Amino acid sequence: MKFLRNYNIDIVKLREDNYTFSFDVTGEFFEHFKADEWVKGADMQITALLKKTSAVIEVDFQLTGTVRLICDRSLEEFDYPLNIEEKVIYKYGAAEQELSEDLFIITKDTPAINVAQLLYEFILIAIPAKKIHPDYLDEIDEEDFEGEGVYVYIDGEDNFEEDSPIDSNEKKEIDPRWAILNKLKAKD
Repeated sequence: MKFLRNYNIDIVKLREDNYTFSFDVTGEFFEHFKADEWVKGADMQITALLKKTSAVIEVDFQLTGTVRLICDRSLEEFDYPLNIEEKVIYKYGAAEQELSEDLFIITKDTPAINVAQLLYEFILIAIPAKKIHPDYLDEIDEEDFEGEGVYVYIDGEDNFEEDSPIDSNEKKEIDPRWAILNKLKAKD
């Protein structure tokens, strides 16, 4: 737990003003979170711009640097650049709780905010699902992105049968189970 103290922001000492805090994220950070099988290393610098008022604390995070990943195709390690901007708001309340991913309630006597878990989540969310080494990006074909299609919205009724060209000599047989449903549709 000593390691996590490196990511504390002591807010009880701060007056209402703007502050800047800096943190470093290295491979040791991901070892602590047991994510070293996904991220083999990191060299990231985090700047936290904190604005404290009587009612809220706003923190703007700027994360820049690289994470060391393993290519899904070649199993080679490579550095993946990241540039992330996130904002988190802490409001004062009766009990500590998380209202959403970027809104937290803290008490007036909370001595410090630990941002390690937030930084970990910001970085993991920014890592792509398919990790491809930059040397192999030119070789990517459509099979690599199977399932990532374009969604089309058609306004109105389903007129697929009318739009598709059907040979006039060719009669389309309708399954008898569906013919009964077509009768119900015709009544509307």
